[in-house]
Amino acid sequence: MVPVKVKTLDHFDPEFGLPFYATEQAAGADIRASLPGKKSLIVKPGQRILVPTGLAMEIPEGYEIQVRPRSGLSLKSPLLVVNSPGTVDADYRGEINIIIGNFGTDDYEIEHGLRIAQLVIAPVIQANFVSSTELNSTARGAGGFGSTGTK
Repeated sequence: MVPVKVKTLDHFDPEFGLPFYATEQAAGADIRASLPGKKSLIVKPGQRILVPTGLAMEIPEGYEIQVRPRSGLSLKSPLLVVNSPGTVDADYRGEINIIIGNFGTDDYEIEHGLRIAQLVIAPVIQANFVSSTELNSTARGAGGFGSTGTK
């Protein structure tokens, strides 16, 4: 396990506890919406909003936290994590907010305490980008977006 320091902010609800793994072998830790004043948020159809969690983190150097949707929430509601997976860099110290979009046709209420996303910690390898006038050829070449077929 990789240790991640977590700071609770003023609007964090201590009844929730820190992000947690719902099962012993879960890859993602569930994180909740912690809304100021414990009020709910309304997300209109087509709207994207930032959902506060009341948490800030100190991620170890060489790691990131990926913010991913919870499959149950994505299946059972019109809500999706818009920039999935979102990245929280190791040098970021602000509040973890989740970008949520409503892809349905009706308003959707996000209640205080809703398990809104999951967090996956992952190692980061930075690239050394090198300018080149040529690239090795492959069978695929420059074919993209469906060029390999569907079956």
